[in-house]
Amino acid sequence: MLTRKQKEEIVKNLAEEIKSAKAVVFSDFKGLEVKDMTSLKKELKKEGASFKVAKKNLINIALKNTGTDLDVKKMEGQIAVSVSSEDETAAAKIISKFSKKNENLKILGGLLGVKEMSVEEIKALAKLPSKEELLAKLVGGLSSPLSGFMNVLRGNQRSLVQALKAIGEKKA
Repeated sequence: MLTRKQKEEIVKNLAEEIKSAKAVVFSDFKGLEVKDMTSLKKELKKEGASFKVAKKNLINIALKNTGTDLDVKKMEGQIAVSVSSEDETAAAKIISKFSKKNENLKILGGLLGVKEMSVEEIKALAKLPSKEELLAKLVGGLSSPLSGFMNVLRGNQRSLVQALKAIGEKKA
């Protein structure tokens, strides 16, 4: 049994994490084996996300302290909170992928910033490319026209060099 002070500490830490998070995913872990939960936590930690288990009441208090109106008591099962503080899609991707392999883990909803998200929206968020992938596509998109323009300019130079070479060969 947790003491009042321990509960207050849990609520305080959870509220701080949620407040600084880019995305939060709520999931039902009922029936999940310890080894599976441990591997999930490790995978989330690699991506800068966390996986915390707390009572619904404590999660609700932490959410109210962050100014969020979401009520986790309406969600079924035992609730775990995955907080992604670096990449918005990290926790959603990992939990979505893990829930496909293990039916005991179910996505229940989440938050993107302060906006409440449904299960479908979390799954859609999981399908988005990561921030690094989007930046790489942006750089590729910006450099592509420049590369094409440089090839056009080089083509004119090549044609001129080939024409001069042909003239030189004809005269020789």
